[in-house]
Amino acid sequence: MTFSLNLQDTLDQIAHEADALYGQGKVASYIPALAQVAPRQFGMAVAMTDGTCVKTGSADTAFSIQSISKLFTFVLALKLVGDDLWKRLGREPSGAAFNSMVQLESEKGIPRNPFINAGALVVTDILTTRYAHLDIALLGALRRLSDAPELNWDAQTAKSERDTAHRNMAMAYFMKSYGNFVNPPELVLDNYCRQCAIEMSCTQLTQATMFLANNGQDIDRLAHAGEQFLSADAARRVNALLLTCGAYDAAGDLAYRIGLPVKTGVGGGIVAIVPGVGTVAVWGPELDAKGNSVLGVFALERLVQLTGWNHL
Repeated sequence: MTFSLNLQDTLDQIAHEADALYGQGKVASYIPALAQVAPRQFGMAVAMTDGTCVKTGSADTAFSIQSISKLFTFVLALKLVGDDLWKRLGREPSGAAFNSMVQLESEKGIPRNPFINAGALVVTDILTTRYAHLDIALLGALRRLSDAPELNWDAQTAKSERDTAHRNMAMAYFMKSYGNFVNPPELVLDNYCRQCAIEMSCTQLTQATMFLANNGQDIDRLAHAGEQFLSADAARRVNALLLTCGAYDAAGDLAYRIGLPVKTGVGGGIVAIVPGVGTVAVWGPELDAKGNSVLGVFALERLVQLTGWNHL
């Protein structure tokens, strides 16, 4: 209990310090629905493997998880097809923007990793083949992991994203020309935009990703035990990919500054994994030039400095 109180003080201190950073980034504007989000918001939650959850600010405010959804679809695909996944995807950092098409031609339609847009589209294509209603399957998994049966995706955000998904559609057809796309790109894009439009809070994200901090085992907040959602070895490998590829072309910088596996999203959310300890989720809609939350990156770096939760 003493530790939890100290952690509460730490989160409140970080939230206070983060106030000085408002205005240093900009809300994502290339998706019209995201451009309407009020910029001066910040939330942070930490969930421990013992079931404790500590939070500050707008930690219970739901936001569009956007590319954080790529983590969950990747895990579902890994559970479904195993190592066959790597016949269609790479495992290397891209060093390019999340929506870049540059590498696809030289690498014959094989995306560098599952967390850039091209890679996430291939993952969604794999899941579209398996699930007649991928949105229902994904929401079902997230509701179970987060203990939040009310989770859903926002129709307005999904439509806004789908209406402006020209580059993603181009990537899908380009990969189809190399034989690395099975389903109609239009159908896959519908599923992709719905998954990106799922809304979750920081608190819910910490619970939903707990299996990655707990050797693949989910933790039910009431029973303090849950299903073996992923093998311990697979969870370790997912965390390795998050460390090297989870933050777009800023993955190296965040690994240097934070030293934890992370997945970021242009909705302003970031989820971080502290293996054996717990999970962290932060949200601040204002983004830096790489598409990552300004306040979120700062908060995670400060948390590591103040707690020593850096396993590198």
